[in-house]
Amino acid sequence: MRISHLFITFLSVLVGSLAIRSLVFPSETSTSYVEMIPQKPLSLKAFTLCMRVATELSGEREIILFAYRTPDFDELNVWRELDGRLSFYLSGDGVLFQVPTLGFLQTHLCFTWDSSSGAAAVFMNGWKSLTKIYRKGHTVRPGGRVILGQDPDRFLGDFHAKQSFVGEILDVNMWDFVLSETALRNLVCGKKEQKGNIFDWETTELRKNGNVEDFNIEI
Repeated sequence: MRISHLFITFLSVLVGSLAIRSLVFPSETSTSYVEMIPQKPLSLKAFTLCMRVATELSGEREIILFAYRTPDFDELNVWRELDGRLSFYLSGDGVLFQVPTLGFLQTHLCFTWDSSSGAAAVFMNGWKSLTKIYRKGHTVRPGGRVILGQDPDRFLGDFHAKQSFVGEILDVNMWDFVLSETALRNLVCGKKEQKGNIFDWETTELRKNGNVEDFNIEI
């Protein structure tokens, strides 16, 4: 453990501190969200989705972490489930992962999926879950909108406060391929080998709605 800690510290020194935007959702609402504008349509046969999150919500409470919906389907939703497991859903039943519970300390999360093999996994602070096989041959369809903070039951609407995100979220990046495990571990300490080609947090346009605060922090 000591060697791992020294290695991460060493990488942090090499990379240096990085000031990035952070979003705070201070309270439970059915109106507050942030829309993310992608760099290209989300027509996906694979993806890596990463973010940093912290929340004080506890107990049996669903928390939406990321929502991509087209007019007819929830194409890609990422959740903390009632029992604390992490999950994502591709227009149907989801894949769930038993991992340590999210809490008030910032956690770096990455979700990966590849249609050709069906391989799906979660990385928490660089540590990989077991691999599960999910939606082999599926394609995530374009033509939708991505939001943080709410789960839309219809196209950008019909939100429920008891599913809303409350806490801090930042450093949301997305690629249309699966990053290597080395690249994913490097992201934990702020070393990005390749900018997200769907969402790059440093440049992605964010459109705030409702009670959402944003500011810059160093990682």
